[in-house]
Amino acid sequence: MRGLTDGRTPGETRRTTQAASTAVAVFVALGVSLSGCGTGGTGARDEGPAHADAVGGAASPRPTPAARASPSKSPGRVDAVRLVKADPKVSPEVKRELKPCVADEYPVDVSYGQLTDGSADDVVVNVLTCGDAVGVGSYVYREQDGAYQNVFKAEEPPVYAEIDRGDLVVTKQVYEKGDPVSSPSDDNVITYRWASGRFTEEYRTHNDYSNAVGNAPSPVPEPDS
Repeated sequence: MRGLTDGRTPGETRRTTQAASTAVAVFVALGVSLSGCGTGGTGARDEGPAHADAVGGAASPRPTPAARASPSKSPGRVDAVRLVKADPKVSPEVKRELKPCVADEYPVDVSYGQLTDGSADDVVVNVLTCGDAVGVGSYVYREQDGAYQNVFKAEEPPVYAEIDRGDLVVTKQVYEKGDPVSSPSDDNVITYRWASGRFTEEYRTHNDYSNAVGNAPSPVPEPDS
């Protein structure tokens, strides 16, 4: 999916962090070995951005941005599928789409971060289709009195919501007739900010994409003389 991205993907971040952690562990182990002292150690756990069960076999990339660092407590990993299915604000069409793709793996992406200046991180849930990973619904949940309340929804597919430095960024792709799923003709990127108890649109960007690149027909080879 084309959209607004900021920095490395969660996979790149995890690989970089794991590589650094491995290097530190080797250095510490070498130091202990050279000193001849046998000591016990504790492992440090590195937790990246939480990600719910991904779409089985989906080919299209879906960027998940890093949330803004904040002192608020993390909500831990929520049951996004149960949250969406129990939400009366979610349309019946999206709930029907929310079914396992492979075994018990559901097509949902989940991100945690500060969007509403609450005491806990907010939860962004994107519901996708199994086959093409097209976003059919995007939601933001805010913790209030121990429960999560729906404070934002977008259900005009294809749609995808992200957290970008404390703002909510929603990408809505536009397809013209004949566009493949992987190549929309254009998209609208809308940035929302939390103010006075609700999200308000700050600005939007419209992107037009060329369909000429990569779509030219292959030349027919000439027969051997």
